[in-house]
Formats: sequence, C-alpha cells, structure tokens
Amino acid sequence: MSRIAGSETEVAIRDLRRRFVPLASTIVAIMMSLLPIVASTLWIPNIGFLILITWRLMRPEIWSAQVALGLGFAADLISGAPLGQSMLLWTLVFLGLDYADSLLGERDYWLDWLLAAAACAFHSAGIWVIALLMGAEISPWLMVPQLCLAILSYPLAARIVLRLDRWRLTR
Repeated sequence: MSRIAGSETEVAIRDLRRRFVPLASTIVAIMMSLLPIVASTLWIPNIGFLILITWRLMRPEIWSAQVALGLGFAADLISGAPLGQSMLLWTLVFLGLDYADSLLGERDYWLDWLLAAAACAFHSAGIWVIALLMGAEISPWLMVPQLCLAILSYPLAARIVLRLDRWRLTR
C-alpha cells in the first residue's frame, strides 16, 4: 500500500467521483422537473439547464458539446418537452460558450454571470420560438419572470456546483 495514493479502493472511489459527480448532479437537477410543483405561470427556472451551464462555465474542460446533446435528450425524455428541444438548444448554447471561450480567454465571475444570463435568454427565446412553431400562442412576456429568476439564481447554482467540485477533487 502506498502512503501517497492510499489504498486501491480509495483511488478507485476518487476516480469515480471525479468522473461522475458533474454528470450525476446534472441528471439530479434535470429530474427535479418531476417534482409535483403546481404553478399557473412559468416562475420556476429550468434547474437542469442552469446546473449544466454552471458546470460548463466553471469547468469547461470536462464536457464537450456532444455531452449537451445526450443530456438534452435525457431532459426532453424526463420533462416531457418536445423531443429535440433541449438537445438543440443545449448544444447550441455549448457551441456558443465554446466560441466565447475562444474569444475571451480568461473570465471572471461577472463575465461568467453575463454568459449565463445570455445562455438563459437564448434558451428561453428558443423555447418560445419552438412553442410558436408548434402552434401555441404564447406571449413572450410570460417567460420574463422565469428568465429573471434563472439569471438571479446563477450565483446559487455556482455556489452549489463549486461545493460539489471541491468535494469531487478532494483526496
């Protein structure tokens, strides 16, 4: 037994934690759409999307744009949204964030918050356009409270993801 690395079991557990904590936390956040919350308007932000972009903004190296496609598929299946809606929107957001990373280089907290706000605005606008294409007559002003709450919830999501990331990387 090595004193540096610990036992083989500890090393295996740390490896599993490093690999699967971001994925598991995002899937748990996506599954929160199954909670029986009754609301007459769209007040509750898409928590799965918020956790996904928070992981992407804080740790861009762990996920590529293809991961957004798979997680979007899971979100569409779990939430009952039209199949392909989250797949398309989440992948486009990831590609946009990749482009922003190539332009900006280093970012700080405020720029991350601004990018998250832009991603949430794009996501809300995309949902609205898809609903219009499917024949729903929805006012865009109906989505404003949800968008504002999603933007204001980013610091909380960032704190949660930061704690999960610290736990993920501990020895």
